[in-house]
Amino acid sequence: MKRKPDDKAAKPVVGGHGHRKTRAQQDRALATRSAILNAAIAEFAEHGFEGARIRRIAERIGLQHPLITYHYRSKDILWRAAAEHAFTRIREEWDDRAPELATMSPLERLHQEYRTVFEYTAAFPEFHRFMRQECLSHNPRLRWVAKTVLRPLIQRLLPQISAAQDEGLLPKVEPILFHYMMVSLTATLSGFGPEMEFITDLSPKDSGTAQAYWRLVEEIVFGESPDVPRSGKRKTLT
Repeated sequence: MKRKPDDKAAKPVVGGHGHRKTRAQQDRALATRSAILNAAIAEFAEHGFEGARIRRIAERIGLQHPLITYHYRSKDILWRAAAEHAFTRIREEWDDRAPELATMSPLERLHQEYRTVFEYTAAFPEFHRFMRQECLSHNPRLRWVAKTVLRPLIQRLLPQISAAQDEGLLPKVEPILFHYMMVSLTATLSGFGPEMEFITDLSPKDSGTAQAYWRLVEEIVFGESPDVPRSGKRKTLT
């Protein structure tokens, strides 16, 4: 007599191990993509667009050269993806710290947004150098990033700057001028850090140095007056 198949045993497993495996693969793919784009930013920052080499980008993170060209068919496509990656990280942090629907004053919102930019550039100074490389000449990449990536971010900031000015909390000046002053302040350590290390015993990579510097910016720009230590080990930025 034939044995009837066990109904329970015959049922396929839905989800479970297969779902976890797919999620793990997706996580690895995202991590690989992030590593490629961060390495690309570092390579472009150091060598400029013309001098950058995809093979060196692969070597920075121990990948095979064809893996990068499979995802990014040209150096120009890779550059644009790297720029979008960096500014997406900043925008995501803005949305976390200062959601657009959150009840915050314009000054409080600006405080958090510019602090986010500072912390990103302090932790990853190659980003500032990556952008500075493109500002040395008027090229299609600079026009593209200004129109496609930067403009939407700046259009979020300018109304906040105007509102804080109307409240008498910021100097009356064209909002875009205030914005670029703040961009310069957020990039000071990443731009002048190597020079500062030669002149003093302070390192921009030291979390205490970064904390002391940003507290100074807060005091000057946002009217806060925290106790700014001058030396010694300090807490990391949070």
